[in-house]
Amino acid sequence: MSNNQVHVSKYLEFCQEQKRLDAKTLKAYEIDLRQFSEYLAEFSITSLSIETLEDYLSKLHQKYKPRTVKRKIASIKAFFHYLEYKKIIDYNPVDKIYLKFREPVLLPKVIPLHTVEILLSTVYKRYYSARTEYQKKNILRDVAVLELLFATGMRISELCSLRPDNVDLENGTVLIYGKGAKERRIQIGNPGVLCILREYQTIFAEESIKCESFFINHVGNALLDQSVRRMINKYTEVASVELHITPHMFRHTFATSLLEADVDIRYIQEMLGHSSISVTQIYTHVSLSKQRDILTTKHPRNSFNLL
Repeated sequence: MSNNQVHVSKYLEFCQEQKRLDAKTLKAYEIDLRQFSEYLAEFSITSLSIETLEDYLSKLHQKYKPRTVKRKIASIKAFFHYLEYKKIIDYNPVDKIYLKFREPVLLPKVIPLHTVEILLSTVYKRYYSARTEYQKKNILRDVAVLELLFATGMRISELCSLRPDNVDLENGTVLIYGKGAKERRIQIGNPGVLCILREYQTIFAEESIKCESFFINHVGNALLDQSVRRMINKYTEVASVELHITPHMFRHTFATSLLEADVDIRYIQEMLGHSSISVTQIYTHVSLSKQRDILTTKHPRNSFNLL
């Protein structure tokens, strides 16, 4: 193992043991920094020149999309701050270069509400027409997953990491642990959603407590995000929905629908668990129907009498 790889390995250990970063963040850091150290095979990280670093960043821009480049730069920047903190380097070359660049705004994809209704209706029909108890039990879980995704706008990772004691159906609330171990509590306001969740909780109570996960797969283990994606694909096909729907689109639809219903964006920010209002403001670009309603009813030109 080269000196560069040793420094990377020790940094990853530091991130896991001291910073307590989650598994997905650690995996991203590992990918980015292994790639970086492989590029620097002939150079030492501890005496890296600005020119070499700039050359590497230039190659990243040629190969990846701006969002991916931004993440890789953030990984390198955090790594060099660690080297500086541990006094492994005398100066930080990342601080000497200009890293700011324009990232294109990608509007979130939403699911038309009538499509959400068709999808949920299809799953409920399958549930009530299930021929065996085994089928009914599995479809009950699927209904509960889809309803909770749409009812709360939570991330798929947050849904799959829910523990039994995070879900308080007596008070109709869900405690969510988001990015950076931030907590937020979401109220479930629809009686139908609460009813199906209570039914799910009753049927899966023993298995749920045993594996310490609220959502369980067909063999009694914690539900994984890949399973949820496959499940959504299955029901969109059954419902003859042509739109490719991802779990995250339920989150976008949740936020956009509330915005179009005149809910204050700061409440939406809190419910989504965004640390900055600037992240939530992307949904203001999506509400075309709300914009149309405002401009056709509120614009002063509508009150002009030109005849």
